[in-house]
Amino acid sequence: MTFFLVGSIIKIVVVFTVIMVGVALLTLAERRICAWMQDRLGPNRVGPQGLLQPAADGLKNLVKEETLPAQADQVLFMLAPAMSFIPALLTFAVIPFAAPLPTPWGAVDMVVANLPVGFLYILAFGSLGVYGIVLAGWSSNNKYSLLGGLRASAQMISYEIALGMSTVAVLLLVGNVTLTDVIAKQSASLFTWNVFPLSLAFFIFIVAAFAETNRLPFDLPEAEAELIAGYHTEYSAMKFSMFYIAEYSNMVTASALMTTLFFGGWDVPFTTWDNTPPWTPLKTVLTLGSFTLKTIFFLFLFIWVRWTLPRFRYDQLMALGWKVMLPLALAYLTVIATAIWFLHDRLGWPYDTRFALALFGLNLLLAVLLFFVLDRGHIIAGSVAAEEGAAGRGA
Repeated sequence: MTFFLVGSIIKIVVVFTVIMVGVALLTLAERRICAWMQDRLGPNRVGPQGLLQPAADGLKNLVKEETLPAQADQVLFMLAPAMSFIPALLTFAVIPFAAPLPTPWGAVDMVVANLPVGFLYILAFGSLGVYGIVLAGWSSNNKYSLLGGLRASAQMISYEIALGMSTVAVLLLVGNVTLTDVIAKQSASLFTWNVFPLSLAFFIFIVAAFAETNRLPFDLPEAEAELIAGYHTEYSAMKFSMFYIAEYSNMVTASALMTTLFFGGWDVPFTTWDNTPPWTPLKTVLTLGSFTLKTIFFLFLFIWVRWTLPRFRYDQLMALGWKVMLPLALAYLTVIATAIWFLHDRLGWPYDTRFALALFGLNLLLAVLLFFVLDRGHIIAGSVAAEEGAAGRGA
């Protein structure tokens, strides 16, 4: 019991320290990557190659004057940043990030809390952050802030359903909601990574993850061209920074979750020795490196998309969520459940590379049909097509 408590405390301190430092460096990475895309230098004055810029920004926000609108609800105005910030950090607690580490007192699972319902925990806590955003908008007593908060709640509801439905396909294939078992199921070969047998589920998940983290092209809650700065218009100093820390923490969690659910988690590709005992420190280090590289790739993807795609209009956002993502997730779940039942129960195939490749072929067929329709704008038309049609009939 003493070893468990000490080990848990060490893991909590180390993991959340790494996340906080990583989030600070991620803000610098975003600024440097966008500068690279725009053929400019970016921040490079504070420290070697600008590496101390996050420290300078943090110090600036610590000493900056706090503002409190005269007509704001003071209690909720102060609580809202914490209500957005805390769930963003807690969601990472159940994600395994490396193979177990052997110690003289026993193997230590490289996860803060290895819950048997880890995935459900992430869905539950991941949905709580929107309360902070909505309350920030409402308590500011600012109409633009309120609109940003309402947009955030509508967006969360619209895409949370599709995100949850896309992961049901993973649970059907794995048969368990424990994330360590999800990783173990994908360790047979590269093609048993869930991104192959569940390609469309991954597509639905990543689109919904962009919407859930309020990143471009889904950053309507803080659209500066429409709402000044949205829900955090009235915030300054560290309270303002906490919203950004929450956003980047959610990016890290979403990237780690995509890695775990669809890209084998900490599994090192093209090998099998890293997934079986006896555990060694070398296995722990290599699997941690594999997990980190995969997560960094998705973080780069978040940044890449932000500085590449324009923002959706709000009617397009809602149309995509309710008219495309939700029906697509439901239809895909029906098809993939039938395919898994047929291959497993009727043909008697065990889950191996052959099973995964068969499902991959089905996903390719469905993807061709799906994107053949989407590319022609038949579904995601928003209100513009209806207006043009009405104008044509009127003429």
